[in-house]
Formats: sequence, structure tokens, C-alpha cells
Amino acid sequence: MNHISKSSEDTEKIAKEFLDKITNGFPLTRGTKGVVSRACVVGLTGDLGTGKTTFTQFVAKSLGVKTKVNSPTFVIMKRYSLPLRRGSARRARGFKKVGRKFKNLFHIDAYRLKNEKELFHLGWEEIISNPENLVFIEWPELVAKAMPKKHYKISIKHLPRRSGAKAGTKEGHRKFGIKFSS
Repeated sequence: MNHISKSSEDTEKIAKEFLDKITNGFPLTRGTKGVVSRACVVGLTGDLGTGKTTFTQFVAKSLGVKTKVNSPTFVIMKRYSLPLRRGSARRARGFKKVGRKFKNLFHIDAYRLKNEKELFHLGWEEIISNPENLVFIEWPELVAKAMPKKHYKISIKHLPRRSGAKAGTKEGHRKFGIKFSS
């Protein structure tokens, strides 16, 4: 599934649509009996400045996170407790129906990790074993061996500037490629 973002508003819409899909039953983290058995893990790949953190910020905003969501580059990992939502509150934020409820949003930046072992020292196994966790990890290719087999992959790429585009604008076009691995 590919999406083109021409603005931060487009990126926010893509984030909401993605969140709607993962909260309403995509079966990637379901066990053999159909019960959600693990965290929902999303790997975000792309060059520096493509919008990995921005995408996560829009997801956090849609989930009701009120605190500022910054890049975890220097702290490696941030955890946000998610407010409980009722059906009408979720629908009011643009969700079609109530689905999977998450209690925690983890935002991890693996850019400064030397290897997967450092991720495990952060409690990775415990984090991904809890089905109430939603985990966004930037630079998952740097800790590929630790990534669960079943996870979402979002690649973000800058698109080449078209003639007539404003030079120096932060609002460059981006392509979001969303895949589901199993």
C-alpha cells in the first residue's frame, strides 16, 4: 500500500488511516486461537528527515497523547501511557469503529544502538510480549534480528522536487510504503 504526502496534513491523514487499520483487527499479532498475543510492532525506515518521528507524533496525537512527542534519538526509548477511550470518543477522532485498545505507546530510535543486544537490555522482550503495547521503532534495519517476524513496515522516502516547487520548503512530498510482514 503506497501513499503520497504533499503536506503535514496529508501525513496526519495517512497516520490516522494506518492507526484505524491496526486498531480494527489486522491479524498480524494474533495467536493460533485468534487472540492477540503480542504487541503491535511498527518499523519505520527512511533517511534522516523523511518524517519518521512526525508520523509517530500524529499517531500519538490520534491516540490522545497530550504531552509533546519528541524524537527519542538521545534517550533511545520513550513510553507514553494512553488514555482509555470509549467508542464515541474514538469515533469522534475519526475512527470507524472501536477495535483493539492499547495502553502504552513506545517510541524507539535504534539509530544509536550498536546491536540487538542493546535493545534487549531495554526490556525489548517484555515490551513486545504485551498485547496492550503499540511499538514504533525507527531504524529497525539496525536491529533486524530482534524484530518480530510479524510486524508492520513503513518506509518513507522523499520524492524528487518537481519544477516550480518552492525551494527550501520543509513540506516536500513523501512516499509512504506500508507493508505487513509475516
